[in-house]
This record gives sequence, structure tokens and C-alpha cells, in this order.
Amino acid sequence: MNKKRKYVHLLHYLYIPMDFVVTFAIILLSFLSNVGFSGFLDGGYVEPLIYTASISALTVVIFAIMRIYRMLTSNFGLIEALRVMVATLLIQIIGLVAIIFIPGLPNIGRFVYSWLLSTAALILIIPSERLIIRTYVLLKNLRRSRNSTRTLIIGAGAAGKIAADEARRNPRSLNRIVGFVDDDVIKMRSTFSGVKVYGPISNVEQIIKKTKAEEVVIAIANLTHERLYEIIGLLESSPVRIKRLPLLSETSDKREYKAFDVSADELLGRKPVNLDNHEVYNMLSNKVVMVTGAGGSIGSELVRQIYKTKPSKIILFDIYENSTYDIQQELVRLNRASNENIEIVTLIGSTYNDRRVEQIIKKYKPDYIYHAAAYKHVPLMEDSPAEAIRTNVIGTYNVARFADKYGVKKMVLVSTDKAVRPTNVMGATKRFAETIIQYFSEKSKHTQYAAVRFGNVLGSNGSVIPLFTKQIKEGGPVTVTHKDIIRYFMTIPEAVALILQCGLFAKGGEIFILDMGKPVKIWNLAERLIRQAGYIPYKDIKIIETGLRPGEKLFEELLIDKEHQTKTDNELIYIEEKEAIKPIEDEIKEISKVFDMDEVSSVKDLLASIISTYHILEEDK
Repeated sequence: MNKKRKYVHLLHYLYIPMDFVVTFAIILLSFLSNVGFSGFLDGGYVEPLIYTASISALTVVIFAIMRIYRMLTSNFGLIEALRVMVATLLIQIIGLVAIIFIPGLPNIGRFVYSWLLSTAALILIIPSERLIIRTYVLLKNLRRSRNSTRTLIIGAGAAGKIAADEARRNPRSLNRIVGFVDDDVIKMRSTFSGVKVYGPISNVEQIIKKTKAEEVVIAIANLTHERLYEIIGLLESSPVRIKRLPLLSETSDKREYKAFDVSADELLGRKPVNLDNHEVYNMLSNKVVMVTGAGGSIGSELVRQIYKTKPSKIILFDIYENSTYDIQQELVRLNRASNENIEIVTLIGSTYNDRRVEQIIKKYKPDYIYHAAAYKHVPLMEDSPAEAIRTNVIGTYNVARFADKYGVKKMVLVSTDKAVRPTNVMGATKRFAETIIQYFSEKSKHTQYAAVRFGNVLGSNGSVIPLFTKQIKEGGPVTVTHKDIIRYFMTIPEAVALILQCGLFAKGGEIFILDMGKPVKIWNLAERLIRQAGYIPYKDIKIIETGLRPGEKLFEELLIDKEHQTKTDNELIYIEEKEAIKPIEDEIKEISKVFDMDEVSSVKDLLASIISTYHILEEDK
């Protein structure tokens, strides 16, 4: 048991003798105030003492039965005080009844009057004891908090009161409330919970400077997600840590109503895209589904969401055994816990091994294939372009070819925004993969093909969020390649929901694109993550510019071009305008020559000769 818990338990036990002594003293003094000390001695004192001791002992017993001693001092308020008053009154009524039936008590009339005095005193004093102790604890915490985090609470309402109380009564919170911020003009310039209320919220940047706040807690229970992102945007340029209380829509349990850090996707300043995939359930239920790259960030989430549709069989295919084993075991546990009978087939191999790919598709005859196997790290592929071609191009060709040969219903390729006018090997190979999908879509009589193109995925292996988080934990610096670099972002669940829904829309060779809103400046994202971790950018943790990496663009291409793209039934999903498709067999043979090349530049030149939109940057030649 830690020191804090020992202290709390000791305080509970101390209330027992304290309640006994206070009750005994007040009842006895009430009696003496009526009969006087000499009258007490003359009239006999044994019976009154027995009565007083009995009621004092009964007080402790009744309080224990009513769980009064389980009340935390730090939480003691009006409701708790009323419970103590009711319990005290109940005990005194029992005492009044006893007065009537205990023989030998002198001057019953005077004793009843003493009962009235003691009842009134006890109802006031016993709750007051606890309130005084709570006040002492709060003052002690307040003195401690002089060197604590200066905290500003947005929302001077019920949720704001919860946030303030949590900060004040929690010795480990190390928060000092320096003000509230609210849009209610009646509350502005008044005090709430003993602290000044500022406003409006739109002036929060100036209020932070005025109060020298180091942390901001967003505590408005009925806040919409849109308004939440708007407030987060107002805090963007301030050197503060951001926390928030859950919205009413996010919890039904008041015990969970505590402040937590703003999540990475909320720091993007947009509402997460929720895609309705109930039709996907109907499409995949009781079907055989294969996922290549099943152990990766996207592949493993694909597997999880596909599992929820209750297919008859899921085939996990990946070259990396460790992560594939992890997702396999996760599904095994889900199967066991839910008593499902979904068959899980886990196979190790590479998509560029055509014999292995054919062997699997021929044997298991999947109805749907989601092709997520790929090399995706831009700088690494600049130094190993032949391997990028082997996996991203030849691997895609193999899967697409055998999907057609063995009558797979649909194949969906996971692509990237870097395939748009690529300046790096990874983007060029993914653009090549898209042309393979479109070619087989024209050729196949059995299989419907499609590709899904989206931007950077938050939290995926190799993305900036895990990198920045690691750098912050190590004390910095946080490294950004260029101060002006921007990227489009989405969460892993968003990306996977998009892939699944686009598989539903796929009819033949479409490249689906998600409207991801506005791009995010990576430098600003780094600042927000540092604040979220409780540090001040440039003061506690530095951000340094390291220079663009090989093949890296300063600005990603705008994905949505509404003049040349078609909107689907889902207003957030577009289809890119198709280009003329030509046979690719000769190009596959041509690109295969790179496996005999030693020079990186020669591999890039050959790739550029096939993918006309691939532009090799001068510094990468």
C-alpha cells in the first residue's frame, strides 16, 4: 500500500474516536448546561453518563453501517454533509426514544431540552469537522501548487467544476487553476469556484499570456466535435499543453469523467471521417478474404476490420513473420473469446515469388484480395530502388495476374498520394502498380480491380507521430526536414475503412481518393505534440530543421481535383479520371532488367523511362 492510501485509511480510522469524543462531550455539556454541575452531582450522574456513552457508541456504529467512514475527505461536499446530518438526526431520535424508557433519569423535561440542544449542535458540528479538515487539505495543496503547473480551464460550468476539483484534490495532479474561460457574458469578469472567469474563448491566446498558463483543459460537456477542433486551433500558437474532458457523447460513466491528453488525430484539427461500412459486412460475410502485407500497420488493421464482418476464412500473407504472428494470435484470442469459427490461415512468403503467390491463390481460392504488401519508406527506397520495384511492381503484377487466373471477385490495391507526379522511387513504383491494376481491369473477365490512394497515415510504422513521440521522450530535439513542409494525414481506421468501402464501389480499374481536408504543416504538428507532452517548444524541447531527404517533396500534390474527378455515392470519396491503358507485359519484362543492374542511377533512369510522370530530382541523380 502506498503512502497516500495509508494516509487516507488512517484518516478514516481517526474519525471513529473523534466522532465518539465529540458526541460524548456535546451531549454531556448540553445536560450540564441545563442542570448545572452541582445539580448533575446531586441528581445522580450514573444514568446520564451511561446514556451519553451509549449514544456516542451508537453514533460510531450507525455511521459505519451508513458507510460514512468511507467518504473521502477530499470529496466531502454538500451531499456528503447532508448524509452525515441525516445519520446524526436518526441517532438522536433513537436517543430521544431511549430517554423516555430509561428509568431513573432525573427531570425528564430538562433532559429533553438537553436533547434538543445536543441534536442541533451535533448536526452542525460533526459535518463541520470534515469540512474543516477538507479545507485544511485544500489549503495545503494550494500552498504546494504555488510551484505547480499553471492551468487554465475552458468552460465555467459543471464540467469545468469537475476539472477544477480534480486538480485541487489530487496531490499528484500538480495543477494550479489560474482562471476559467467562457463565452457567457454573465460569467465573464466574475469568479467561479473561487477563480476569475475570463472571456470570450476566441481571446484565449491573449488570456494565456495574461495568466501565464502552461496547460489548458477543455472542459465543456456539451461541446460538438467541430467546436472542439475550432478551440484546439485557437490554442495552436500558444506554448501550452492541451488536455480535455470527454464529451457527453463519449462516456456514459461519470467515473470516467477525467481529463486526458488530446489525441494525435484531434491535433490535426479536423473531425475523423466516419465511413458507413455496413454494406461491406454484407459483401465479405462468409467469404474467403486474403490480405497481403497482413502484419503491417495498414494490413493488420485491415485484418481486424475484415474479421468483424465474419468471413468464413481470412488468409494472412506477409514476408515478415513476427508482426504476422502477432496479428494471428490476436485473431485467435478473438475467436476464442467470441466463440466464432472463423478460419485463420497464416502464410509466410513474398509477393514477388510468383510460384508462392499462385500456390496460395490456387489452393484457397479467395473471393477478395486486399493488396497491402509494399515497401513504403521513401528515403530507404532511394538507396534500394531495385527492391522497391521487386515488391511494389512485380509483387503487384503477380497478385493481379493470379487473381485473374483463378477468378477472384475483387482485388484492391493500397496506393499512396506519392504516386501523383512522383519525385521518388517509392511513388513511381506505386504509380506503376496502379497502371497494373488498371491494365488487368481492362483485360480480366472475372475480376474487378481498384486502387485506393491516400496520404500519410497517423501512427503507422515509420510515420512522423511515432518518431516525434520517441524524440520527445528522449528529451529532443524533434527533427523536421523543412519548416514549410506540409502533408495530408488520416488515421489508420480511416484509411482501412476507406479501403474496404472502395472495394465495395469497385467496378473496374478505379483509383479512389479520399477528401482529407486541409494539409497539415509538419512543424506545427511537432509543436502541438511537444505541448501535449507537457513541454514548451524551443524552451524545453527544441525543433531543428534537417533538410529534405532524398526524393522528398516540400508539398504533396493536391489529391482532390473536382474538375477531373468523379464523386461517388459517398461525398468524401472521389474517382480519378482514367487515362488510356496500354498492355504492360513488355514493360514488366523491361523493368525486370533492373535486377541485373548495379548502379542506382541506372535503375532510376529505367523506371523513369517507363513511368513518364516520374521526375527525378536533380540532387537525387
